[in-house]
Amino acid sequence: MEMANTQPLEGVTLTKQRTGTNRYIRDFIANKYLYLMMVPVLVYYLIFHYAPMYGALIAFKEYSPMKGILGSDWVGFKHFHDFFSSFYFWRILKNTLVISLYSLIFEFPAPIILALLINEVRSKTFKRVAQTITYMPYFISLVVICGIITDFTNADGVINNIAMSFGYDGQAMLQKAELFRPIYILSEIWQRIGWESIIYIAALMSIDTEQYEAARMDGASRWKQMMYITLPGIMPTIAIMFILRMGNLLNVGFEKIILLYNPVSYETADVISSFVYRKGLLEFGWSYSSAVGLFNSIINLILLITANYISRKVNESSLW
Repeated sequence: MEMANTQPLEGVTLTKQRTGTNRYIRDFIANKYLYLMMVPVLVYYLIFHYAPMYGALIAFKEYSPMKGILGSDWVGFKHFHDFFSSFYFWRILKNTLVISLYSLIFEFPAPIILALLINEVRSKTFKRVAQTITYMPYFISLVVICGIITDFTNADGVINNIAMSFGYDGQAMLQKAELFRPIYILSEIWQRIGWESIIYIAALMSIDTEQYEAARMDGASRWKQMMYITLPGIMPTIAIMFILRMGNLLNVGFEKIILLYNPVSYETADVISSFVYRKGLLEFGWSYSSAVGLFNSIINLILLITANYISRKVNESSLW
């Protein structure tokens, strides 16, 4: 009896496996050009994203270029311990979290608000002009952007002169540690708001216009249309972008930080990425900086997984 029951089940299982395999083969044949287009992308990620992970080994070694990665002495978690017990650990962790949270609170909603405002404008000419003006800062070189910020906030800069009329003391703003974060966040909004609004504008275009017509027939104001049609319509896009932002929460761009900060503002401006830059490239502490960078990546991975899980539970939108 057991043999009689087992053999049909095994046959069904094998049949399902063959059916699944055949389905994948048929799909590959039918979409062979699409799969072929994926090859360069896969090769790019393998070469530039996965292969370099091998170098993370130096975080656990006392790396010497003469000995190479495998030949360098193994030191285990020594560099992690040195980082966690150093004077700079809490300072750079605090600065990274504060700047990242400020960016999440003020910079993340800005392109959403801009997209909603542009969507409410009826004049196509005004829309094009507004979009062009807000897009332009994103395409300007970061070095030029930081040069403009530095010049405008210097003692004789335009912004400084305006601030002096409201009682500011006239000192160069970037020479004050307490002003670095507001300058950084405001310049980030100015630089990225237009570019980041594109994806939300595209999401707005996909909302069915019949919903707005039905709402107007029911007497709904434009505000209610925005609250009950527009926002729910782009909420999945907002959720995905929020998950991606959480995954990069601690990756404060070191290029802009390095171009704007100075020893006077280290107290509030020095973040994990700029600390890694100084230790790794300027002080040649390759293993130590790799340990700090690996710690940063692990925290970002945890934040990404957590945000994805919460988003999937709350609004059923997630990356996986």
